[in-house]
Amino acid sequence: MLFRSKQSALAGTLDNALNNAPVEGRSPWVDARRRFFRNKAAVASMIILTLITLACIFGPMVLPHSYEDTDWEAMSMPPTTLNMHFFGTDELGRDLLVRCLIGGRISLMVGLLATIASVTIGIVWGATAGFIGGKVDAFMMRLVDMMYAVPYLLIAILMVTLLGREFYLVVLTITVFSWMDMARVVRGQTLSIKSKEYVEAARAIGVSTPKLIFRHVVPNLLGIVVIYTTVTVPGVILTESVLSFLGLGVQEPMTSWGVLIEDGTGVMETTPWILLFPAGLLSVTLYCANYIGDGMRDALDPKDR
Repeated sequence: MLFRSKQSALAGTLDNALNNAPVEGRSPWVDARRRFFRNKAAVASMIILTLITLACIFGPMVLPHSYEDTDWEAMSMPPTTLNMHFFGTDELGRDLLVRCLIGGRISLMVGLLATIASVTIGIVWGATAGFIGGKVDAFMMRLVDMMYAVPYLLIAILMVTLLGREFYLVVLTITVFSWMDMARVVRGQTLSIKSKEYVEAARAIGVSTPKLIFRHVVPNLLGIVVIYTTVTVPGVILTESVLSFLGLGVQEPMTSWGVLIEDGTGVMETTPWILLFPAGLLSVTLYCANYIGDGMRDALDPKDR
């Protein structure tokens, strides 16, 4: 009997300790990270895209050739280990591997800078329109509708013709026509967030409208912004490639994947590697970026939490 009473007391003590022990909560971002890393396609895409990015950054520093050096004895040479022309050379004898890496550096840089600029403009525009509402919202969103009606290629050709084909102008041209989707998404989310209790409480204690937008509304848009940012990046890179393919991108001897693809289409029947390598790198990059975007969307989707 004495043994049973001690055993019961010990069990009661353990139950009380377990019931009174603090329960550590998990951040939604921790759960999202775990869901993302369970997505094998997204993780593999992130690894591949990281390797491509590192190769574009550091590869030209290691390889013995320059993107503008001409080897007159190795013009239109197929892929070979001779003189370390692993991707072959183009019709002017320039090493295609180095030009692909330099072109990837330009395409990825344009994609990153244009995405950051377009996302920033879209967040500010959409959050302001959705939070203020009324005539301001109607006016701002009608401007967005008017921008949708303008063919971006026509404006891009006009801007390049008037201002030139500088790197920053390519970024500016893409930014002008890539922020509207983000603005619409952010506006729709802001309309639902501004009626939340914490926003009403902040408004009641006299917090100004700019502080309400940037301290209470925008931080709660981070999930949807991350998702649409990962979706925007491949679209921006593809837009830059299209502009470069049409001759509206960077100028020679500087290059990008779009420029290399345009060069390769003219000689694809005789020297197909000049087209296949840059087109393959562009395709793999776009696929990886889209898979990462799908993984981020699934990880941050509130319905899956």
